Amino acid sequence: MTEYTYKKDADGIVTVTFDASGKSANTMTQAWLDGMFDLTDRLAAEEGLKGVVLASAKKTFFAGGDLEDILANDMQPEDLMAYIERNKAPFRLLEKLPVPVVAAINGAALGGGYEMCLASNYRIIANNPKAVVGLPEVQLGLLPGAGGVVRLTAKIGLEKALPLLLEGKQLRPDAALKMGLVDEMVETVEELVPAAKAWIMANPNMGTQPWDQRGFTYPGGDADAPNVRMAATMAPTMLYAKTRGLLPAPEKIVDIAVNSMRMGFDSALRAESRGIVSLIPTPECKAAIKTFFFGMQAVKSGKIRPEGAQTRFEKTAVLGAGMMGAGIAWAHASKGMHTILKDISLENAEKGKGYTETLADKRIARKRMTEEKKDALLSLITPSADNDDLNGVEIIIEAVFEDINLKEKVIGETFGQLSETGIYGSNTSSLPISVLAEFCPDPTRFIGLHFFSPVDKMKIVEIICGEKTSTETLRKAYDYVTQIGYLPIVVNDSRGFFTSRVFATYLDEGLQLMQDGVSPVTIERAGWKVGMPVGPLAVHDEVSMELTRKATITHKELDKRLNEDAAFGKHNTATQIIGTKMCELGRRGRNWDKAGFYNYHADGSKTLWDKLDQFVVEDLEVPLQDAMDRLLYRQAVETLRCLEEGVLNTEVEGNVGSIFAIGFPPHTGGALQYIEGIGLDAFQTRANELATKYGDRFIVTDAEIDRLRSVVAKAA
Repeated sequence: MTEYTYKKDADGIVTVTFDASGKSANTMTQAWLDGMFDLTDRLAAEEGLKGVVLASAKKTFFAGGDLEDILANDMQPEDLMAYIERNKAPFRLLEKLPVPVVAAINGAALGGGYEMCLASNYRIIANNPKAVVGLPEVQLGLLPGAGGVVRLTAKIGLEKALPLLLEGKQLRPDAALKMGLVDEMVETVEELVPAAKAWIMANPNMGTQPWDQRGFTYPGGDADAPNVRMAATMAPTMLYAKTRGLLPAPEKIVDIAVNSMRMGFDSALRAESRGIVSLIPTPECKAAIKTFFFGMQAVKSGKIRPEGAQTRFEKTAVLGAGMMGAGIAWAHASKGMHTILKDISLENAEKGKGYTETLADKRIARKRMTEEKKDALLSLITPSADNDDLNGVEIIIEAVFEDINLKEKVIGETFGQLSETGIYGSNTSSLPISVLAEFCPDPTRFIGLHFFSPVDKMKIVEIICGEKTSTETLRKAYDYVTQIGYLPIVVNDSRGFFTSRVFATYLDEGLQLMQDGVSPVTIERAGWKVGMPVGPLAVHDEVSMELTRKATITHKELDKRLNEDAAFGKHNTATQIIGTKMCELGRRGRNWDKAGFYNYHADGSKTLWDKLDQFVVEDLEVPLQDAMDRLLYRQAVETLRCLEEGVLNTEVEGNVGSIFAIGFPPHTGGALQYIEGIGLDAFQTRANELATKYGDRFIVTDAEIDRLRSVVAKAA
C-alpha cells in the first residue's frame, strides 16, 4: 500500500511507517482506511509476530480526520453512523492483536492521530516541543469519535480525562508524560523505534489492553467511587456555567465519558459513535470548522497578505505611553524588537515602560518568566520625550488619545523621522485613515493599525487601508502584525472601520432596550444568554461613557470637516442621549467615577444602579427572545453593511474579527457565519420583523443579502 511501509526484523517485530502518498501529513483519508484494513489483516496473518511499532515518515506523527468531508457531509444519520463505525474499526482490530503495539510519536499526534496512539499498548514520545498530543475536537464542535473519549477515560480516569476532553488541550511531551497521555519520553526522534522495540522485547505479554482484561478498574476510581460520582454529578452544572448551554459538544462528551464507565467497552464505543453522528450536522460544528479551522488557517497562512518579499522590523517607535501605547511596547519587546516609547514627558514615558515591568512581574510570580528574561525585555524599551530619538525607525505606531487635532499635530511632527522605507501606523479606533493621512507628506506610507485593549491579551490587530495606502505598505503592516504574534485582519477605510462600528451597536442596543422598558437585569441576562462575554451595560462601564462622549464630539467635528451629516453611528441614538446624561450625573464608568450603570463597592462587588428607570421612554413589553435577538441581530446587520459597503474584504475576516476583536459569541462562528447558520432568507425576514417593531436600524436590504450570498458562493 502507498500509505505505509512494512518492515519485519529478525526479532519478529514489524515496524509500520505511515507515509501518505503525495501529502505533507498523514491523515484519515479513504486511502488510509483501506490501508489500515489491509494492515490489520496482514499483521493478524503474520507468522512469528512478536510486536508492532507504529511510526511516521512525516514531520508530524498523524493528524485527524478530513474536516472538508465533515463540513460537506450530507449523509443520513444511519449512513453516517456506518461511516463512523467503519473509520474507527481498525483501531479496535489493532488493539485486539495478541502482541504488543507501540506508538513511536515523533511529532504532533492530534485528534485521530492520538486516538491511534490510545489504541496502542504503549506510547513513546520524542522530547520535541512540536510533538504535541491531545484531542482538540471539542474546539471544532465535535467529540473524539474514533475511541478518544472512551479510551482516554479508561486510560487516565474520569477526573483527569474530562478537563482534557472538554478544553481540547494539546500537551507537550513533558506535560503529556506527567498526565499519563504517553508512557515514556526519549530525547531524540532517532531513539524512538529502538526504544519501542526494546519495550516490546521486555514486555512480550503486554498485548492486551487493560480495559480488555478481566477485573479492570478505572484509574482514580470506578463509576461508583464517591469521588467519581461527585465529579460526574458536578460536571454538568459547572459546564453549563461555562458554556451557557450554547455548545452541544461538551455536554455530549460528559455524557459519553461518564456512561462509558457503566457499560461494556464495545457498547461505549458505539455510544461514542452515536454522539459524533449527532454533532456533525449541527450549526455549531459547521461554524467552528469553518471559522476556527479553515478561517484561522487562511489568516495565519497569509492567504490575505499581498504577495511580495517578507519584511522584518528591528527598530520601532510608539507614540503615547498610556495603557494602549505601553501595551504595544510590551508586544514589541516580547518579540525582541527595540522600541522607543515616547510621550510628552520623560516621566510619562518611564511610567509607560513600567507597564511592561508589571506584566513581567506577574509572569515571574506564576513562574512563567525569569528575572533575566524580564531584564532583557526592559532593555528593549527606551523611554523618550524627544522626537529626534525617533530618527531612522522602521515603523512608528501613533497611539495618542482619539482626538483628531492631537493626532494631526503628532503625525505632522514625527512622520519625517521615519527611515526612507519606513511606514507609519495610527492606532485609531474610528477616525478615517484617509483623513489622518492628509497630515503626513507621503500618504502612501500611512496605514491604520487598530490594537485592542488590553493589548497583552487581545491578540488581534485591525489593519485599515486608506485611499492612498500602497500595497507595499499594507504588506509591511501585515508582516509587522504577524511578527509580534498577533492576528491580522485587513479592512478598508470608513468611519469606525469594521470593529468599532459593530462594537458600538452592541453597546447602543443595550441602551435602546432600556429605553424600551426592559429591566437592566434582563438586558444583562439577555447578553449572557446569547453568549456575549459581558452584558452591554457592564461593557459601557468598562469602556466609559466619558470616552464615548469625547469620541462623539470628535466625530461631530469630523462631520463639519467632511461636510457629512452624522455619518458615524447615526443609529446609536440611545448611546448619545443616555451616555451624555450619565456623564452629567457623574457616573462616567468604573475607572472614572467608580460608578456607571453599576455601583462598584470596596469589596470588589458591583450592583446595578437603582435609578436607571429614569431612562425608560416607553414600556414596549419586549419579550426576552426579542431582547436576545436584538443584541445579536444589531451586530450582524452592521457587519453585513460593512461587507456590502466594501469595508470588509472577506467573509473570513468578518467572522474572525467579530469573535476575537468584538466578542461575538464563538459558538456562532462569527457575525456572518451566524447569518448563514440561520439561513440568509430567514435572517432577512427576522431582521425586518425587528425593524417593523423596533426601528429602521434592523433593516436588511436585498443588496446586502445578495452580497453575502455571492461572497459565500465564491469562497465555496
